[in-house]
Formats: sequence, C-alpha cells, structure tokens
Amino acid sequence: MENNNLTINTQVLEQMASMAALEVDGVASMASGPVDIRAIKNGKLAKSAVVTERNGAVTLDLYIKIKENSHAGQVAEAVQKSVREKLQSMTGSAITTVNVIVADVQIAAEA
Repeated sequence: MENNNLTINTQVLEQMASMAALEVDGVASMASGPVDIRAIKNGKLAKSAVVTERNGAVTLDLYIKIKENSHAGQVAEAVQKSVREKLQSMTGSAITTVNVIVADVQIAAEA
C-alpha cells in the first residue's frame, strides 16, 4: 500500500488489523484463514488477516474466533468499523473493503 511517498508493507497492515480486531468486545482471538497451496510451497501458513491491493483499492479479510454467547453479526460489524477506522487513521489511506469471517466460537472450559 502506498500513501504519497510512504509505502506500508502488507504484513504490517495485517498485524495492525489483527490488533484492532482483538480490541473489539466479543472477539476471543484471531483464527486461521483458508490455506493457500502456493503459500505452503513457500513455507507460509494460513493467516488470520489478508490484505489485497488492486488498482488502489485495499481489501482486508479477517478471520476471527468469537466468544461464546456473543452475537456474531454484531461482533463482525463492530470489527469492520473498528478496523477500518483505525487503519485509515494510522495510514491515511482508505480501506475499501473489510470482510470479517467468523471462523469459530470459543467455548468456555467446563469446570
């Protein structure tokens, strides 16, 4: 991602997005996204956040695990809003799309 003469590595954006998502109430942790066969060949595992940039449009896919008894839709919407606002304020660049995928629910351990 490039902002004027500043270039931000997509891995940094992915880390920033993950940190912002974890601050949202109802998010238990980040989850692993789907495995990309090409990435495995390069020794990379599945990611929790994936940034894609095409023609200046930045798309972010986030895979989260929500807490038990949380409303998935409300948590996902809050994550979208929080991540978009925080990344735009930190980078000065527009985040076109934030896709939040609820990949799992964390169930509290039984005593």
